[in-house]
Order: sequence, then structure tokens, then C-alpha cells
Amino acid sequence: MKNKPEKKVIGRKDKVDFPKLKLFDIDAKVDTGAYTTSIHCHNVKTKKVGAKEYVIFDLLDPSHPDYNNKELKLPIHKIKKVRNSFGQSEKRFIVKTNIVLFGEKEEIEMSLSDRSKMQYPVLIGRKLLNKKFIVDVSKYNLSYKLKKRSQK
Repeated sequence: MKNKPEKKVIGRKDKVDFPKLKLFDIDAKVDTGAYTTSIHCHNVKTKKVGAKEYVIFDLLDPSHPDYNNKELKLPIHKIKKVRNSFGQSEKRFIVKTNIVLFGEKEEIEMSLSDRSKMQYPVLIGRKLLNKKFIVDVSKYNLSYKLKKRSQK
């Protein structure tokens, strides 16, 4: 019988890195009610290049300290209907990228969303949490604290 990898404890919020997107220490809320991880972006449009469809967007917004006004272009992994926090269905673009939590890089599917009215620019959904993490709502920034300790 194989040993299952032990699940890490993650708190209700943390700071995450997206190395491919050149974003580091971005505030994220852990949400077991959300299926897919999502990130705040704006100016979303699509472009077809040959047979491939791309989504072009700006991450975060001008009010965020890490906003860099750089347009990103990623292949569209899929388009999915998602129920937002207000209970309304909306079409969202899903892209693939990497996230770093607890020093480990994980490939994820991430939806592009207007989270301008939300406190956290990133929402970590249960697709990422499943089989890897246990959520302890009394804790926060556990991955970020580990990262800071390892940098000393």
C-alpha cells in the first residue's frame, strides 16, 4: 500500500507567487466554496493567431501596488460558465499557469475575473486545495511565513 502524501495546513488567507506571470507575494483568500482558482484582471479580450485562440488581459488594476500596466497574452485553455459571488452566471476564460505555495510549484487552471470589488485579488479554489491541503480558518500566511524563514 502506498503512503499518501501528508496534507499541508493552509490558513484562510496567504500570499502566493505566480512565477510565469512575474507576480510575487500576492494576497489570496482560500475559498472552499469556489471550485477554480481565480485572479483579478481587466481589459480582457481575445485574439486568434492561426488556429489557436488567446486571451489578452491586464492583471490586477492600477490601484494595486504590483500593477505593472503590462498586457499579457496566454492561450485559452477553456471557457467555462462560473457562478460568481453574487450568484450570477458568467462566462470566464480559463488559463493554465503555475502557482507557488509552501515552496512547491503547481500547475493550475485559473479563471480570469473582475475582482475589483473584492478584498483579495486571488481566490484559491478547492480544485487546488483538494488532496493537498487542510484549511484551518484560524491561521493565515503559513506559506508566506515559511518562505520568509527560508530566505533568512
